[in-house]
Amino acid sequence: MRFVALGEPDYPRRLQMIDDAPPLLAARGNPDTLGLPAVAVVGARNASAAGVRFAERLARDLGEAGFAVVSGLARGIDGAAHRASLATGTIAVLAGGHDRLYPPEHADLASAILAQGALVSEMPFGHEPRARDFPRRNRLISGMCAGVVVVEAARRSGSLITARFALEQGREVFAVPGSPLDPRAEGSNDLIKQGATLVTEAADVLAVLRPIIGAPMQLRAEEPEAPGPPPGEPGATERARIVELLGPTPVPIDDLVRLSGSSPAVVRVVLLELELAGRLERHGGALVSLL
Repeated sequence: MRFVALGEPDYPRRLQMIDDAPPLLAARGNPDTLGLPAVAVVGARNASAAGVRFAERLARDLGEAGFAVVSGLARGIDGAAHRASLATGTIAVLAGGHDRLYPPEHADLASAILAQGALVSEMPFGHEPRARDFPRRNRLISGMCAGVVVVEAARRSGSLITARFALEQGREVFAVPGSPLDPRAEGSNDLIKQGATLVTEAADVLAVLRPIIGAPMQLRAEEPEAPGPPPGEPGATERARIVELLGPTPVPIDDLVRLSGSSPAVVRVVLLELELAGRLERHGGALVSLL
């Protein structure tokens, strides 16, 4: 654990520019990551499969272009962004103390981040994160970055709070368009209506941030995705997770298998049940969506 005080060389440069910068940060991991140009990737906790897939691709491409990917270690989009940028350096901003990670199931992810990235918090050891600590944490996520990308966000969500902080701090705000039928995309679609830069690929973010960063940042060739997790036993929680990943936007069945951690057989059974109930629509190319 290292403590970095406001004004010290290792303190994140952009963060010290905001009005309410924390006087002291507790940091673990690779200190060099805190000196990289940074961009935040945030979004819904109950993210769709399409949202998770896009967040992974975006975070991986931004990391390979030289950015540290910043997020809040939450479920859904945050976790996907961290995992996809482990190799290039990702920063998780915590709402509680370092010994009070939330959610607890992301303890392994937090440990994996430490190799090339960093965990940071302004809270003391033993501080259990409360509901009001998460908006406070979000100002640090935006404050560390040149821009914030919102992948999926409902109308009332923490991601929109992060976007509001970004605007107040003079940061760039980006949003990924989603289906107008999906409530998880209502907030991000509204951001685009209000003037946020529309993002469909990492190049959209780089085009805006290159002049701000003042350094050459290029996309590299995309690497093949890692194979999906091994098949698991079916259960109520597993079935609920598969349904949660679905939305009005068509997604590949292979992505449902990979992101749910279920076996292909279990995913097919759940999809068949939804289809028989009149809740599922099948599209060409092995794509499915909720009606």
